[in-house]
Formats: sequence, C-alpha cells, structure tokens
Amino acid sequence: MSNDVTVISTFGSDDECAHAMEALHAAHLRDFHAISPFPSEKIIEAYSESNNLPAKSFLRWWVLVGGITGFLSAIALTVGTSWEWNLNVGGRPIASIPPYIVIMFELMILIGGISGVTGFFVLSRLPAFESTPGYRSRFGADKFGLVVQCNENEVSKVESLLRDAGAEDVAREAA
Repeated sequence: MSNDVTVISTFGSDDECAHAMEALHAAHLRDFHAISPFPSEKIIEAYSESNNLPAKSFLRWWVLVGGITGFLSAIALTVGTSWEWNLNVGGRPIASIPPYIVIMFELMILIGGISGVTGFFVLSRLPAFESTPGYRSRFGADKFGLVVQCNENEVSKVESLLRDAGAEDVAREAA
C-alpha cells in the first residue's frame, strides 16, 4: 500500500483538530500528524489514543536507567580504586562506603541527567534535518494543522471526514 497523496487541513481550535483525529482513528486511518502553535493536551491525548501510545513519556525510564548506571559505575570506580591502590591507614577497612556516598550521588545525578537529555533528543527525533511534509507557516502562528498521508482512492473519504470535523481549509498535495 503506497501513500501517494498528502491531505492538509486547517483548524481554528484544538477541539476541532482533536475531533478530526478521533474521526480518522475511527475510520482506521493512522498515517497522520498534527501541527499546533502551542502544546495542546487534547491533541496529545487524541494522538496517543489513535496510535496506541502511552499517555506518559518513556523519558523517565531513560533517566532511571542512567541514574542506576551512574550509581553502579560510582561503586565500581570507588571500590575498585580502593582495592587496586589499598592504603591501610590505622586499621580501617580498605573499601569504606560512607566516604564514597558523595561520589555515588554525584555520578548518579550526572549520568541520569546526560541520559535524560539524550533520551529527549532520541524520543523527539531531533534534530530534524528536513521539514515536516505538509507544514504551513500559519500552523505555527494561529491555526492547527492536520496532515494525512493516504492513497489516491481514500482522498475523498479523508477530505469529507476532515470537513465534517470542522476543517476551515482542506488541500491536497502529491507526495
């Protein structure tokens, strides 16, 4: 199944755009994306429901794994260094944990933060070196856009769904 037509619709509010996304989902059309001038919970929720995505981001798991990795790395670094260059001073244990707690905390925060930033860029698919197909400058100013990729035989169905959902303007482009 090849996608040869891009249908671009313009909406005046996020309610109408989210309604159109739900209508497309009900019609079993899933190859679409929304462009909005500001983050909208309604659009995010409609997109998550239509693509079976979780409502919460996976970014927190990136930070958790990074924090655990940093903590375990700090343990390996401090205890390994103590055992390699052991200085037995006054009968104290060679690997004493209390002095290393600061290092463990700092590496946990450092690696967790770095993995969080890395996860943000990976999950956001940034940097985007090419513009989104169907993007219009008005979508970043005051209008909401919905871009649908479909086959030539589905174009009339998609256009009627978008108009019924309250689209102000519906246009098509060859892909």
